[in-house]
Amino acid sequence: MSKPAAPLPPQRILVVDDEPCVCDAVKLMLEVDAHKVQTAGDAKEALGLYKKGKFDIVVTDWKMKEMNGVELADAIKAIDPKQPVVMITAHAEILQGSGTPLKSVDALVPKPFLQDDLRKAIAKVTGNSK
Repeated sequence: MSKPAAPLPPQRILVVDDEPCVCDAVKLMLEVDAHKVQTAGDAKEALGLYKKGKFDIVVTDWKMKEMNGVELADAIKAIDPKQPVVMITAHAEILQGSGTPLKSVDALVPKPFLQDDLRKAIAKVTGNSK
C-alpha cells in the first residue's frame, strides 16, 4: 500500500464540473489542504474565469454539455501551453483506451476518487511528486 500524499503548498485552483454536488465536493477536498478554489459550472464559465484570473491548476470533469473537459483543456492550453490541467472522470478507461492522446491533460483522475488521488495528481502537475 502506498503512503498517502502530503498536502502541497496552497495553490489557486479552478474546478469545473456541471454537477454542482461534485464541484462542491472537489472544492471541499481541496480547501482542506488550504488551496484557494474557484468553481465553474461549465466550460464557458470556466474560460471566462480563466481569462480574468490566474490559476496554478485547472481541475475539470470530462463529460460536460456543450464543451467537454478535453475541449476545455485544449482551449486553456491555447491560451497558456504551460497551464497544468487535471481531468477527473468516470470514463478514464474509455479515454485511455480510445487511442486519442489527451495532449492537453496533464493528469487523469478516475472517479470515484479519494482526496489522496487528487493530492497525487496535483503533486504530479506541479512537479512536487516524488
